[in-house]
Amino acid sequence: MSPRKLGAELLGTALLVFVGVGMATLTFGFKLDGGSTSAGVVATALAFGLALLVLVYTIGPLSGCHINPAVTLGFVMSKRMSLADAIGYWAAEFIGGIIGALALWAVFSGSPQYNRSTTGLGTNGWGSHSIIGLNATGAFAAEVILTFVFVLVVLAATSHVASAGFAGLAIGFALALANLTGIPLTGASINPARALGPAVIVGGDALQQVWLFIVAPLVGGLLAAIVWLLLIAERPDPATAGRVEPSDLPPVSA
Repeated sequence: MSPRKLGAELLGTALLVFVGVGMATLTFGFKLDGGSTSAGVVATALAFGLALLVLVYTIGPLSGCHINPAVTLGFVMSKRMSLADAIGYWAAEFIGGIIGALALWAVFSGSPQYNRSTTGLGTNGWGSHSIIGLNATGAFAAEVILTFVFVLVVLAATSHVASAGFAGLAIGFALALANLTGIPLTGASINPARALGPAVIVGGDALQQVWLFIVAPLVGGLLAAIVWLLLIAERPDPATAGRVEPSDLPPVSA
């Protein structure tokens, strides 16, 4: 596995966490949403979506810009990536998520208004840590479904059925839409690395509950790969199997 690819995944995940979780902390932790929960949800969802859109076009040519262990699992299960390569990606993504959270915590610690226990760091949660008080079962289902939709969009947008030039737009907007729904429910993990980094810094209930926000997105990514293989993946046409097309022939030199 190329160190450049692993470095791109680490950096991309760190930046996604810094920008997206940073906005979540500013709006809900520092209460910069002006008292409007809806405004905070929209701002945070746009921060995640736009950050990913920019990163897809920036580091996509280097590593594919997974920056999400659930996406990487989707690529492995859809047979578009080897398990050996995925292990390196997973390590880079989780480390990147922790580094991004550490950097964000270091920045916020410079503010006299910041308190780790009360301001938090944009962590995910259920029960009293959910805006609507969603229980663990509902939180698990929400994370599976939202991650399933997001990873399916990623697999489809980067496959033969999509225009490569617009893949970043589809992926970025898909993450923003998933966050618009998911933030009021669970804080919207949809990404195990995004969930683990802040939970490690905050500790307490966030760290105790983080297992759900690692397991559920991975289940969603697995289901997305299965659906992609069944419905979208290209299959050879039996009628033309083995046939030599003109485009298969080498050019004739003059």
